[in-house]
Amino acid sequence: MYHLIFATNNQNKVAEIQSLVGSDFNIQSLKQAGIDIDIPEPHDTLQENAFEKAITIFKITNQNCFSEDTGLEIEALNGSPGVKSARYAGEGRDFQANIDKVLLNLSGKQDRTAQFRTVICLLWNDAHDKLQTHYFVGICKGKIATEMQGEKGFGYDPIFIPDGANKSFAQMSMEEKNTYSHRQKAVTQLFEFLRNLT
Repeated sequence: MYHLIFATNNQNKVAEIQSLVGSDFNIQSLKQAGIDIDIPEPHDTLQENAFEKAITIFKITNQNCFSEDTGLEIEALNGSPGVKSARYAGEGRDFQANIDKVLLNLSGKQDRTAQFRTVICLLWNDAHDKLQTHYFVGICKGKIATEMQGEKGFGYDPIFIPDGANKSFAQMSMEEKNTYSHRQKAVTQLFEFLRNLT
């Protein structure tokens, strides 16, 4: 079994990814790896933020690791909240406040087209001890509901309805969500790549 540190403090994301990769890989959160830091996300792109998180943890542990940054990109809001998704309503990362702000800003707008985009950054020390950087991207298109629906999931899940579904992510089981999930698409690419490496 291969151990990989996932540069996140979000246990929901760890559980979601572990459910996707099965028993070949053991995914460790920062807490499980004994690391207690909040990594800044100062950049204007998901890719730069994902790299920032991964390289920070690699420098601490010198172990293979990956990170991800995900943004909700709403057409009628010019791609917002985007890279600021976790802090859309302020630095407190309050997702109820974030959801309220999205719904308020979309009030009266007909176009509710949106997508979740996940960028994963993998830092991998190869057999020659050379650090490689690889990126994997997953997108899930959908629309924003007019009100919150469902109790499951996290983040913007209660207001995001993926294309091809008639309910929100927050109304779906983990298995159902994974059939649509942006994160699932990026993670699948990541672990196909890793299985070929190992």
